[in-house]
Amino acid sequence: MAALHQLPFEKPLYELEERLLKLELQQDPTSPEKEIMRRMRVELTQMTRERYANLDPWQTVQVSRHPDRPQTPDYLELVFDEFVELHGDKTFGDDRAIVTGFARLAGRKVMLVGHQKGRNLKERNECCYGCAHPEGYRKAMQKMEMASRYGLPVICLIDTPGAYPGIGAEERGQAYNIAVNLRDMSTLKVPIVCVVIGEGGSGGALGIGMGDHVAMLEFAYYSVISPEGCAGILWKSSKHANKAAKALRFTSKDLTQLGVIDDVIPEPLGGAHRDHFKMATTLKARLIESLQNLENFSIPDLLERRYQRYRRIGVFHEDGSAAPV
Repeated sequence: MAALHQLPFEKPLYELEERLLKLELQQDPTSPEKEIMRRMRVELTQMTRERYANLDPWQTVQVSRHPDRPQTPDYLELVFDEFVELHGDKTFGDDRAIVTGFARLAGRKVMLVGHQKGRNLKERNECCYGCAHPEGYRKAMQKMEMASRYGLPVICLIDTPGAYPGIGAEERGQAYNIAVNLRDMSTLKVPIVCVVIGEGGSGGALGIGMGDHVAMLEFAYYSVISPEGCAGILWKSSKHANKAAKALRFTSKDLTQLGVIDDVIPEPLGGAHRDHFKMATTLKARLIESLQNLENFSIPDLLERRYQRYRRIGVFHEDGSAAPV
């Protein structure tokens, strides 16, 4: 049976899977048929590995937005234990685009902050497709400050195309609240681990993205703007999103070379949407490792290390020569 959601470049993979499934459903296959199935499995694995090893930036964006890709609620169920959600910003309301709460990670108490997009239309409307309002960023920062008072490390899971762009959000101080989060997260006296699990778009991602260790999944993207937004500004049409995606250099490979992220977390063969459990197992191991490493630093050293981490990002030349690529 064909998958419900197929990306354009995945079509040959699903066609081969369908042919293989038909053979596997046969009763009492002959020896030649068994050999054909074995070869098809090998071919499918090789084809999938080659396709995903050579994705262009726009294809990476498509994978990061896959409807079946695991989201923050999925990781809450598969990675963390005893999650207790905390609601509201004590000022305006409870933004469903950002979920916050206490959780346990391998016995360690943590504060979890993450975007959530929703699975069905009702949930997506409630969460504004993962686009947070000012009250969402206030809620996130208040919970992180609570974590700091109790000495709990903070884990942020980033998955948003950007902050909500509506008039009401701007009237309530969207840019200001993101800026406050950047300021206050920079001096938070507990370890902060940030992971881009899908989309990492603009200030919407950065509003909970300042940390001591910043990682991203292999087929996620992390960018100053969405490719459609960039295309609309530069080429006056979102039809040029694939061209913008290439120019923005926002894939995990690019950002590793540029020193923006610290770690790339590998995804299962064919992307995280193919195997939620395996992806969650890998993410859990990386989160535990990151927190263990950060716990070795004293608070003054941790804050100085965080400061220097962001000071190192970016290159400029005063002699007018081109910066190295």
